Amino acid sequence: MHIENFKIFSDLVETESFSRAAKLNGITQSAVSQQLRAMEKFFSILIVDRSQKQFRLTREGQKLYESAREILYLYDKLNSELQEMKKVISGTIHISTVYSIGLHELPPYVKAFLSKYPDVNIRVEYRRANNVYEDILTNSIELGLVAYPQKHKQLEFLPFHDDVLILVVSPEHQLADKKEVTLEEIAAQKFIGFEPDIPTRKATDKIFREANIEMEPVMEFDNVETVKRAVEINAGIAILPQTTVTREETQGLLKVINFKDKVYKRPLALIHRKGRVLTPAMKKLINLLTSKDLNSLEKAAD
Repeated sequence: MHIENFKIFSDLVETESFSRAAKLNGITQSAVSQQLRAMEKFFSILIVDRSQKQFRLTREGQKLYESAREILYLYDKLNSELQEMKKVISGTIHISTVYSIGLHELPPYVKAFLSKYPDVNIRVEYRRANNVYEDILTNSIELGLVAYPQKHKQLEFLPFHDDVLILVVSPEHQLADKKEVTLEEIAAQKFIGFEPDIPTRKATDKIFREANIEMEPVMEFDNVETVKRAVEINAGIAILPQTTVTREETQGLLKVINFKDKVYKRPLALIHRKGRVLTPAMKKLINLLTSKDLNSLEKAAD
């Protein structure tokens, strides 16, 4: 019985899906089924209760899963400790995040990290917020970056930093010359928002609700880049994270307006699954991402 067998079995249990387990391990769905049958034959037990419509382990299968997790943990821990002993900072780190963070918040950190640790490969996947949590919970991704973090008993949350929400309008919009606005001043404007399940949309809905303002979007999109394009053509106004519109503001494509007497913060957090063994490279990256001073990135990576 090889360590790969326990990894595939563990992924199958945690995803409750033969196809998902196959994808995580780069094999076919049929190969996952064959691995399961091979384990049942090896241990002379029934692992999955096939009389149930939903995926369910037998009592022996549950015991095997718990032991498999312990074996995988010890294996990963050993690997990590050996790398630390050899002072090796290498490997691949997979990060799952939303567009607004991955395109506008993360790049300077990745650039600083790779300049110091060129043997590390960082892969960033852009996902909807709910998929980021799912990626971490199923161990298909090592690290996640989310806005408005939602607590979960199986996840570890580390503060990244707070962004600020601002009003964004086209240079041709009637509000374009203003430095500040109140929520009441934008109540009658056409509003472009994110789709309802996106955390920043939920936050803006709460802002309007607390101000007793009804604001129904005329357009809804699932990513910040599309929202910005709609605002650029003056299809409406939007509330966006300030860091996501720096380039457009500099190029004169969008006008940024602050809210009067109020600052709306957008908390960002780094997440990973509790109990996950962190490689030396992951520890260095987490240390960098959770450092407070962006101007001291190289120092923070040490």
